[in-house]
Amino acid sequence: MPLSASPVIRRVRLGAELRRLRHRESLTLEQVCGRLGWASTSKLSRIELGQSRPDLADVLDLFDVYAVPPGQREALIVIARDAATGRGWSKALGEMGERQRAYAELEAGVARLVEYQPAVVPGLLQTPAYARLRVSAGALLDDEVDVEADLRARLARQEVLRRADPPEYTALLDERVCDRGGTPVEVWREQLRHLVTLADRPNVTIRLVARDAAPHGDVQPLTGFSHYAFPDPADPRTVLVETLTTDLRLVTETDVARYERLVEWLLAVALPAEETAALLARQAELPVVPRPRAAPDGPLPDVR
Repeated sequence: MPLSASPVIRRVRLGAELRRLRHRESLTLEQVCGRLGWASTSKLSRIELGQSRPDLADVLDLFDVYAVPPGQREALIVIARDAATGRGWSKALGEMGERQRAYAELEAGVARLVEYQPAVVPGLLQTPAYARLRVSAGALLDDEVDVEADLRARLARQEVLRRADPPEYTALLDERVCDRGGTPVEVWREQLRHLVTLADRPNVTIRLVARDAAPHGDVQPLTGFSHYAFPDPADPRTVLVETLTTDLRLVTETDVARYERLVEWLLAVALPAEETAALLARQAELPVVPRPRAAPDGPLPDVR
């Protein structure tokens, strides 16, 4: 990393474009596959849903069926090539499990990222010692987790915040994240110090949401989630919702817009960045030193 456009997002975008072109021609999945001699409709369906890495030759054949004009064809070929990318990304992302790779592919191409976490420090902000505890805890629920490989992958993902052109990153953390729980004291203090240091980066904003905070209408997030916006505004804004067993990727305008409203409501009640840094410093028993920021809290991040 850094890498260019996210392949997973480009697959979603390409699939939507191909589906729109098919509908424009009033063709069914069966009719298109029949013309191309494809054995079943599942191949085309998976391409349209962005669920598989497309073969560029297959995409060019679809362009022929849909009579895509030269100008539009050239623009879509760029997207198709990004969507078909695999080898370079695998080498850059290294050894990662499916869940880590899903986050890494989105993070590497993101321009703005907002994360909400109700109980733990987000992976991008974790120290190695804290990350090891979190990965080991997850392994108790899944004995197929390779703790060392997962730890290496999590730490490798953090490079996105240190790259030459880092994304604008905002972490919204429930105040419960400040509860040490069973974490060893020195590991916890190191983690809090690390958060204070990261909060001083110009591209990183960390804000706590107090326990008694009441977002608009007392709407409460039910799980942790991440919102991704990309440099190309035509690439679909995406939300990844974290669950115990898997992560749900949302790309439809309706679904994403609901989470964007929730982000705005959380930002409206979250502690300012400077107050958050001071609270974290006190928790870590650090001296509180005011750090001027160009725009301490400024306008709310544009999640659109």
